[in-house]
Amino acid sequence: MSLLKLQGVKKIYQQGRVEVEALRGIDLEIEAGEFTSIGGPSGSGKTTLLNMIGCLHRPTIGQIIFDGDEIEKLPKEELAMLRRHNLGFIFQDYNLIPVLTVYENVELALRLLGDVEKKEIKERVVNILKSVGLGDYINRKPNELSGGQKQRVSIARALVKEPKLVLADEPTANLDSKTSEDVLEVMLEMNQKLTTTFIFSTHDPQVMEYAKRLLTLKDGKIIEDRKNS
Repeated sequence: MSLLKLQGVKKIYQQGRVEVEALRGIDLEIEAGEFTSIGGPSGSGKTTLLNMIGCLHRPTIGQIIFDGDEIEKLPKEELAMLRRHNLGFIFQDYNLIPVLTVYENVELALRLLGDVEKKEIKERVVNILKSVGLGDYINRKPNELSGGQKQRVSIARALVKEPKLVLADEPTANLDSKTSEDVLEVMLEMNQKLTTTFIFSTHDPQVMEYAKRLLTLKDGKIIEDRKNS
């Protein structure tokens, strides 16, 4: 079942009098439950493509269909609701709120939905934190955690609202190889257990090794699309 489809997507940025074509006609289909990495050199368009998929920017030309909705036709309010309910984001610098505890950082993602009862919020937050190995850390602040633990909080925050798609931008960039492996194992387990779709933007060969599908970008185009054996 197709969750996401990009057809002829181009993104052109204006830098002064110069037009920069960051994406040059992307055709891509992502099935529900995929565990896919997007690789390529710096400046190849990885982050721009992730931003397009994440409904953070609209394409200059082309069509993006997410779960049946043509996102370039949605008004800002509906686009914001789509992001809030259906997309989870994992960042390389974690983006945790330092004054909140681990529990509160994850809880906030559910409170922003506005339609989840207090009892259910507590159950879901506690369960997801146990799932990522942080059941004993719920009252700690981010500055009391290691880099790997912070990234696990980011994963829990992304997954607690049960999104259809999780986008991870260089999720292992600030981690050592052992911690990276631990974090990838957590995400792979969540992918298999919850059938959540994951798309990574990465330079990390370790991430590419875990991915089931590998996309390679160069100069704003997909030059390779292959299954990982």
